[in-house]
Amino acid sequence: MLKSERHNYIMDKMLKEHKINTIELAKELKLSEDTVRRDLNELNDKGLLMKVYGGAFPVKDRPVDIFDIVILDEDKKKEIGRKALSLLKDGQVIIISGGTTNLVFSKLIPSDFKATIYTYSLPIAMQLSQHSNVELIFIGGKLQKNAMVTIGLDVVQALSKIKADICFMGASSINVNLGLTEMGYEVSIAKKAMLQASDKLVSMVTSEKLNTKMPYGVCELKQLHTIITDLNPNNALLEEYVKAGVYVL
Repeated sequence: MLKSERHNYIMDKMLKEHKINTIELAKELKLSEDTVRRDLNELNDKGLLMKVYGGAFPVKDRPVDIFDIVILDEDKKKEIGRKALSLLKDGQVIIISGGTTNLVFSKLIPSDFKATIYTYSLPIAMQLSQHSNVELIFIGGKLQKNAMVTIGLDVVQALSKIKADICFMGASSINVNLGLTEMGYEVSIAKKAMLQASDKLVSMVTSEKLNTKMPYGVCELKQLHTIITDLNPNNALLEEYVKAGVYVL
């Protein structure tokens, strides 16, 4: 399919469905996610749609505030967040990575929860700043503007000094054979450092990211303690993960 044909297809889909999910569109068109992201970026630059993390929306739905972030599949992410709440205990030291699934989770954390929380996500830090009983540490560094997270050597060095009880890690993809993988090299390096800094790693992924892969590895499946998805743990899509010894919520 030529680029012009893809762009027409995307705009027709936007007109009908009022949103685009990058992963689903890539599968639909049998293209790489990088190709779809480039197409969405070009259409965004032309003012024809609004590119957001994980997809796109019509221009008319553009948020009025920089932190009024458009969240794709919010109901799925709320289901994941509600499950993740069961792993919280007062007094924990917690690392929360970036991504909209973790942002939704952070909004669900009870206002009286007491913990120390590290994050390199600017939107999540802003959200958690409203919790008076949370000691919040924002991990500074170079800002990756599209994902609103900090990256680079400063982030890795800061994480190397942390000893956390649990890390809630969003992921671009998860695969039984490849484990967690990421679309960006620098984010994958930061997430490897989060793994090293944590006693327990919890991966939070929406179901369309199951059995997919990205270019840069984060960790093997056996290094995960728990996977949380929007699916019932008995769903057939999760059988191989359970057989691999990962606890599934």
